[in-house]
This record gives sequence, structure tokens and C-alpha cells, in this order.
Amino acid sequence: MDAWTVASQRVLPSGRKTRALLAIVALSRPRPVLRGRLAELLWSRRLEEQARASLRQEIHRLLDALSPVGVEVLHVTRDHLSLRPGTVWLDVDEVMQASSEHPASLALLDGDLLEDLDGVDPAFDAWLAGERERVRDRARTVAESLLRQDTDPDAAIQAAQRMLQIDRAHEGAWRALMRAHAARGEHGMAIEAYERCRAALDDMLDVAPSPETQAALQAIRGRSVPRSEAEPPAADVPPRPEPRKEHRARSGARVGVLPMQLIGTTEEEAHLAPGLAEEITTALARFRWMFVVSSNSLARFAGDHRDEAAIRDAFGLDLLLDGTIQRVGARLRITVRLLDLQDGNQVVWARRFDRQSNDLLSLQDEIAAEVVAQIDPEILRIEASRIARRPATDATAYDLVLRAIPLIGRLERGPFMQAGEYLERAVALEPEDATAFAWYAYWQMFLVGQDWADDPRAAMELAGDLAERAIVLDPYDARALTIAGHVRAFMNRRLREAVSLHDRALSLNPNLPMAWALSAIAFAYMGDLTEAERRANRYRRLSPLDPHAFFFDGFFVLIHLLKREHEAAASAGRAVSQMNPGFSATYKPYLAALGHLGRHEEARDVLRRLERVEPGFTVARFIATTPLERASDREHYVEGLRRAGVPETARERERRHAPATHNAAE
Repeated sequence: MDAWTVASQRVLPSGRKTRALLAIVALSRPRPVLRGRLAELLWSRRLEEQARASLRQEIHRLLDALSPVGVEVLHVTRDHLSLRPGTVWLDVDEVMQASSEHPASLALLDGDLLEDLDGVDPAFDAWLAGERERVRDRARTVAESLLRQDTDPDAAIQAAQRMLQIDRAHEGAWRALMRAHAARGEHGMAIEAYERCRAALDDMLDVAPSPETQAALQAIRGRSVPRSEAEPPAADVPPRPEPRKEHRARSGARVGVLPMQLIGTTEEEAHLAPGLAEEITTALARFRWMFVVSSNSLARFAGDHRDEAAIRDAFGLDLLLDGTIQRVGARLRITVRLLDLQDGNQVVWARRFDRQSNDLLSLQDEIAAEVVAQIDPEILRIEASRIARRPATDATAYDLVLRAIPLIGRLERGPFMQAGEYLERAVALEPEDATAFAWYAYWQMFLVGQDWADDPRAAMELAGDLAERAIVLDPYDARALTIAGHVRAFMNRRLREAVSLHDRALSLNPNLPMAWALSAIAFAYMGDLTEAERRANRYRRLSPLDPHAFFFDGFFVLIHLLKREHEAAASAGRAVSQMNPGFSATYKPYLAALGHLGRHEEARDVLRRLERVEPGFTVARFIATTPLERASDREHYVEGLRRAGVPETARERERRHAPATHNAAE
């Protein structure tokens, strides 16, 4: 990266963060960039307030660096940053404007885009990978067009070499080079080109040359390549390669995002289609178990005819997200759908958003956040369903984790214990897999919470060890961090450590509903009910139909109870307890609220339901295990349980049930 004034005075900022800030704003133009977006990309590991403070400092440094230009290049507002139109020239723009008639600017491609800025921040690295793919994709399209046009061997060699500078693993270009050399009688160079092709494919994709390329080699060795065969084959869509070694070792869904289709929108809104797709792509990349194909890579399929089969074959996708943006009066209607490309392009999820169009960038951020939060569990469900149809023999750790997740949510004792066996096998198979350790810790929490553990203390210790191991293995896995945070809060009563882990998880992935929900309950345990409610509402806004709502929505019951809003607590408890009658935790604050309201008949019914799931529950057990920090909260909760008729001790519970047992024996 470099920057000069028209008088050749260098104005490149010295700091890498400042240069990265300039790069984001430059490559986003003409669209302005939200300050919040910049803070997320450059300081993803910090809390929001700290990130925004750091951003303010870097903006001042950037303004100082650009001051010798003599005109205002950077436009700064309270919410956005942008480069003023007409004040800058950008080499990337030249590459993006290249065509087969004017290909000269492809020569500007020399190495990777912004190769000196790798490692600035994990979120920035993900964004940069998408930008690199966008530039390469445009250059590849132009170079492939030139390959198809050049039938003269000399021109074909030049076009193939240009293509290989952009994509060293492009087999169509290697075949064109081989045939062009053969057509000129340079059979040794043609065979050498094959060897270079073989080495490139092995190095980059871990695959051998395709049968077509091997057939071209045999024809050349047989001296049977006529001059007419120097014409390269069409290369619009390269053949789908087998995954590289590291991709085979890891497993996960391959997801692509198409730019949205525009219907009746204004010129001002034209940037929303690629911008929203880019925002969704970046947000999905924060989920560690997915492989996300850049929306820029799929842009060439975003015309009127969207060929899902071609997209699946070209990129090896499992799922594809696309949608439409339509103006309806003063509002924008955005419809998003998720297609399962492995199951006949079936629509497996869809959502419609109707929003005011007065702040397009905020709208873009808001919709992207809700979309990714809601499709994450949907994709997990689809992947789990696919794996469940396969034989369990030779299952990988990834397969075992996905088999276990839906069984945890059912909370039926038999299937739940089977989930534990799957997770135990998963951590044994892949002792370096953070995901398996995190979900096994999650399972241990339910095991203790449901009172199903033979040795609760040992299970609590194991949960702590598993959670610690998960975050050591992958300190950037937001789900592992927030699960570790809940283990600290619920089992270890180390609430401030828990909050720290939750906040780190949210800085890595602010669109993870689980992190908002579990951090809400940590604040409730601490007695900060305002912050607890804010975070719980954020979870619900992101994922109103979450598959674990039976767990997360129960936090509202506790928050209402501790705020002394007993009517609201009882109402929420009534609704949430119907989602999964086998989950014992929801019944407890529901019972306490009913006790304070004096609704003894309803309380007796709820207590019977709780005792079917957790027959050992007593007031004494609650006091011994509750993570509530404030004495006033514990006392209020306990008083409600007593008024609801919960036995004080195990002996009292046995005494209550003794007459019924005696009569039954008679």
C-alpha cells in the first residue's frame, strides 16, 4: 500500500491500523462506512466503547497524514467515514474497470492486495480476504475472456500467462499454454507446462490434473496436436476441485451469499444489494464452523438468471443465501431465503424485512445481524439431519458433535445420555477440536442442572476442565468462550470472570444469540437487572425463534422475578415451560412468582411437573446451588418457593409423599 499527492509527496500513514482504516474507506467507496463497522473490523477483540475510542484516535492520525494534500479528502461525520468523490485515484478501480477490449490495467496486479496489512485483526483479515477475491474475480473474468478470443499461438501464450498470474491453479490456462507451445512445435515446453500445472495443483489444491489435461498431455507426447487445437477451451466456470488437505481435515457447511436482486429501487439504493451481501458474508465468517464463499466471488451469477446448479458445481456449496430488495412506498422490503443446494435447491429458511429507508447503512447492519443469527442454528439443524442419515461407523468428531446437538435440546434422558457418549467420543477422536470440548461442557451443564449426574461435583469439575480446554484450543471461538463463561457463572460462581468471557465472545461475534442470552443471565446473577434485560432483549431481537428458546427465554422469567414483576414472571414462565416440559430450570422462578402471587392451585400443578423432571428439588438444594450474588435476591426467590409449597428439605419431601406411598401399598 502507498499514497502520494499529485505533487508526489508521500502521505501514507505510518501506523498499520491507520493504513488499514484508509484501505477500508478507499475500497468501500463510493459508499460511506459506518463507524461501528470500522471499529468491528479493526478492534474485534475489544469492547465496543474501547474500539470506538481507538477509532477516534486513528481518524485523527489519518487526517494528519492526509493534510499535505491541501484539500479535504476524508469526509468525517458522527456516524460515517468516506472519501470525497473526485479527490482520489485508486489502482484497484483501474483493475475493476478492465475489459477484454482494454486489459492493460491487469498488469497492476502484482502480488496480493494489501499484502503488507495481513494480521492487523482477525475481522480485518476476513474482510481483506473478501476484497482480494473480489479483485481476483474481476481480473479472472477478463483474463478468461481473452483466453477464449486468442486462437493465435503467440497471443494464446500471452493470454494464458496473464491468466496464470491471477490464478496459478487455472487448468484451462495451463491447457491453453500446453497446446499453444505444441502448435508452435515446442513440445518440450508444452510438457514442461504440464509439469508446472501438476505442481501448482498439488501445492494449492492437493489434486492431480483433470482427465482432460492428462489427455492433452498424451496427445502432445504422441505429436498429434493439430494447430487448430491451440484454441483454448471455454473457461467461464472452472471445474470444481477436490478440497485441499486442510479442508478435508476440518468439516463444516459451505455457504455462499449472492448479491440481492433489486426491484424498483432508486439509484441511491443500488449499493445496498452488494453491500448487504458483503455484510452478511463478513458476519457469517465469524461462525467458526462454516466455510463462507465471498459474495464478490458469486457476483457473476447474480444476473437475472441465477443458475444454482452452476454455483453448486463451481464452488462446492451446500447452501446459498439470496434475496430481493424492493421499494414499497417510503419503505424497503427485503426478502431473504436460504436454499439447500444438496437437496434440490429447497427453500429451508426465509424471512421478510420491512424497514424505513432513511439510513441505508444502519439498515444494512441491522438486517445482516438478524439474518446470520437466525440461519446459524438452521444450518446446524440441516447439517445434523444430513449426518443422522449416514451410518454412525467411522464418524468424525464433527459428525459426532452434530449428532449430539439436537439430542441435547430434546432433554429426554435416554437420548440426552446418548449425546454425552457422542461428545465423549468426539473429544477422544479430535483432542485439538475446540468445538467438541465446548459442546461437551455445555452438555455437562445440563447434566448437573437436570439433576441427572451420578456425581454432580465431578461433573461440575469436568465441565470446567472442558470449557477451559476449549478456549485454550481456540481463543477466537465465540461460542466456546460464551459456554466457558456460563460454566464460570452457573457452576463456579465466578461471575466477573464469566462476564469477561461473554464480552470477549461478543467482540468476536456480536451476532451470536447464545452469547447475548448467556451474558444476560450472568448479569442477572450479579443483580444488574437493567443490563441483563438489555442483553436478553438483544438475544430475542436477533433470534426470535431460536431452537434453544426453551433455555434462553427462561432467563426473562428470572429477570422479572428479581425485578419483583411477579405477574410478568408468571406469564413468561407459563409460556416458556410449554416449549420443553422436560427442562426443569424454567419451573423454579415460575414457581417463586406464583408463590408471591398467592396462586396456590397453579403452583401445585407446576410443582408436580417439576418433581417429575427433578424429584430431588428442595429449598435447601436451591440455597446450596444458586449463583445469585445479592442476598436480597436469594431471599426473595426462596420466599417465593416456600409460598409455592416447595419442600424445605429432602426429609420434608419424603414425609409429604409417605402417606401416598403407604396407601398405595395397602
